[in-house]
Amino acid sequence: MSTIMTIGSSGQLELGKKYAGQQVLVDEVQPGLWTIKLGGQIPDNECWLHEPEARARLDRAVRWAEDHPETAETDLDEFERRIEG
Repeated sequence: MSTIMTIGSSGQLELGKKYAGQQVLVDEVQPGLWTIKLGGQIPDNECWLHEPEARARLDRAVRWAEDHPETAETDLDEFERRIEG
């Protein structure tokens, strides 16, 4: 959802009372383009990555990628045949 807002004369942007007192992570992607994520060091929408089960799966995936550095070009025709049955 997009909303047009005005930055106040003091440089502040009002997000609404429901966010009062909460930490946000602000990234300036490029001049004039920001992303704002609810949360502190770890944004709320990324907390699941640090749960034990998810963390273990990610660790296994990273180890596998490190152990299999060779790359091969994907045969898109073969891939299409597989997904079409």
